[in-house]
Amino acid sequence: MRRINCIGILTSGGDSPGMNAAIRAVTRTAISKGFKVKGIYRGYDGLINDEIKEFTSESVSNIVARGGTILKSARSKEFMTTEGREKAFAVMQQEGIDALVVIGGNGSLTGARNFAQEHNVPCIGLPGTIDNDLYGTDLTIGYDTTLNTIVECVDKIRDTANSHERIFFVEVMGRDAGFLAQNSAIASGAEAAIIPEDSTDADQLEQFIGRGIRKSKNSSIVIVSESPKCGAMFYAERVKKEYPQYDVRVSILGHLQRGGSPTARDRILATRLGAGTIDALLDGQRNVMVGIRNDEVIYVPFADAIRSDKPMNMNLIKVLDQLSI
Repeated sequence: MRRINCIGILTSGGDSPGMNAAIRAVTRTAISKGFKVKGIYRGYDGLINDEIKEFTSESVSNIVARGGTILKSARSKEFMTTEGREKAFAVMQQEGIDALVVIGGNGSLTGARNFAQEHNVPCIGLPGTIDNDLYGTDLTIGYDTTLNTIVECVDKIRDTANSHERIFFVEVMGRDAGFLAQNSAIASGAEAAIIPEDSTDADQLEQFIGRGIRKSKNSSIVIVSESPKCGAMFYAERVKKEYPQYDVRVSILGHLQRGGSPTARDRILATRLGAGTIDALLDGQRNVMVGIRNDEVIYVPFADAIRSDKPMNMNLIKVLDQLSI
């Protein structure tokens, strides 16, 4: 196996708070171990187009508290093609990069897996996604910050809901995973969460209406996990049609959930996983995601990490139902 002298690092897909802390940890740990580090700007597109700069310890000074990513990010359609990945590999060889660190979510790690398989490149992934949907790790970088942002927003929305005796449907991110919706509902005291993991034959909206609002409450908050078909607007329109006596409003939090300075928990997680990335390379690991399980840093094969069925703790649904009476 070729000796690793230079490590490339990029961020890909949606940004998440804590990515900068991870970039900092990877860079400084690598330099301390004698590696050269090169930052790749604008994700896989930057790798294809040779937007690469050598990093020093000073390159990552004062970024641990910043949201977003100093390396910028992009979703690369070209890298999804065989030809695009061949261009990226040629640039890696030209730049003398021997291993690649990818910080991103499901799509980003899928790209890293395909790249590694086709070109025999050591790739290490870091779980940088607010959705917390990567299998094998208890937490992903950015999830805790986003959860706190949602709770802060819902706390403010509740003041208006109470003042005007309204039902608010608050739509949050999460793609196909309901971790943000379910846990923000518990943390904010919301009356219900409508999430994909609870997609039984039962009508979640009817259960919510029958359980709480018609009996004892004149205002309610329902957290809805984003969906192209059944988002917050869908459920709000149903209530307006089926229960016209209620005053209904919708708040879609959108991209404000991604921004902001990362919480201490995200900074620590990103730093531990970033340092663990270099340990993984020194251990001879290839094509794995560095994650955290039971407060221990672990290595998860890409094939496992990008599975779409990370389990939800179904007891959380029961807890929310019990507390929302």
